[in-house]
Amino acid sequence: MNDADLLFKALADPGRRKLMDRLHAHDGQTLRQLCEHLDMTRQGVTQHLAVLEAANLIAVQWRGREKLHFLNPVPLQEIYERWIAKFERPRLKALHDLKRRLEAAPGTTARSKR
Repeated sequence: MNDADLLFKALADPGRRKLMDRLHAHDGQTLRQLCEHLDMTRQGVTQHLAVLEAANLIAVQWRGREKLHFLNPVPLQEIYERWIAKFERPRLKALHDLKRRLEAAPGTTARSKR
């Protein structure tokens, strides 16, 4: 399975997305801290974290005996650039062009521009 497949597989599960939301709200949590706020078993959370780590969506750091989990936004940015941004540019350019044409149209008033 390639990196993109791992990434989309990881993002497909609502439980894993919830874990990512928890890490986004408070990065650097232990397994115990993550389990406190989720309606999942410890084993379930551990399995979800393993999938997220395999997809490079989280990074771990050991502090003594504690394993801290951190969100890694880089793969999400890559998805944005690869799959979203290129579709956004033409739409934004079309809106900009429309705005410019409407503002340049003769006989428009400030009230009609709104």
